[in-house]
Amino acid sequence: MNWIYLIIAGIFEVVWSTTIKLSHGFTKISFTIYTIIGLFLSMFFLAIAVKRMPMSLAYPIWTGIGAVGSVIIGVILFGDKLSPLTWIFVILLLVSIIGIKISSGN
Repeated sequence: MNWIYLIIAGIFEVVWSTTIKLSHGFTKISFTIYTIIGLFLSMFFLAIAVKRMPMSLAYPIWTGIGAVGSVIIGVILFGDKLSPLTWIFVILLLVSIIGIKISSGN
């Protein structure tokens, strides 16, 4: 269950990183509110996860989910252009997240 909480926390990290861009520097109130809610929920689920699993595992996985998810959202939603080399590093990040999970034994 800890991993489910951690994945949910990572998803909400993607939510707030997306809505912070959509808030245009906190000038659009609805997206500002979504950003605050996303931040709160991301931290809430991360806090639940780290109660029962090592922070040294939870934090890098949480940030990795947020990073990979934000890259994907940036490309799909905002038309960000990434070089092939950048995609290789994004894939390496994803492989690293999976490797941490597999090797942690949790």
